[in-house]
Amino acid sequence: MQITINNLSKTIKGRIVLDDINLEMQSGKIYGFRGINGSGKTMLMRAICGLIRPSSGTIEIDGAVLGKDMSFPKNVGALIENPTFIPKYTGLKNLELLAMIRGVATSQELKETLAAVGLDPLDKRTYKKYSLGMRQRLGIAAAFIENPKLILLDEPFNALDENGIKEIRDLILKKKDEGALLIIACHDTQELVSIADEVIEMYEGKVTKYYEVKNHEPA
Repeated sequence: MQITINNLSKTIKGRIVLDDINLEMQSGKIYGFRGINGSGKTMLMRAICGLIRPSSGTIEIDGAVLGKDMSFPKNVGALIENPTFIPKYTGLKNLELLAMIRGVATSQELKETLAAVGLDPLDKRTYKKYSLGMRQRLGIAAAFIENPKLILLDEPFNALDENGIKEIRDLILKKKDEGALLIIACHDTQELVSIADEVIEMYEGKVTKYYEVKNHEPA
């Protein structure tokens, strides 16, 4: 997969939230978005998912223009901001409902995905009884079901303990090795540098720095 962003800008209520973004991203790599709150990281991820349309410029995915040739990326999983699920259902039931939309993932694959993020597929607790960390894990599981080729994770390590961070980091690296294109926004610079192949720094809607991570630091 190849993503090409050309002169992308977005204005909301007279405020520029994305300002002339130009980027290229490809499969088999992890791209880290870094910046303070309001820098444009989440807005750019929304644009790449097709959740907002640019005021000008384009996002091309394998040569097809998002918003023109297709409404959304064809094979995408995303966790953007706070995950929300149906309170009265278990984690597995919530994933089963999501999986019914496309009918691609099997019941066994859903259980394996839950286990990979550190949740027990047989846990009978409903979502409303989940801790913040469990809710975060379920949100990440939802982004990974159906083996997407494009994965976007906005602050995936929020509310996770040390063991949870390791489990999610291992899952992210596994998907990279399988050839996925991953985009991760993370406020923890050390954590981001430990997994990203390239880091994109943003400020006030602009890309201010873009660099390759040659030697990953241990998190």
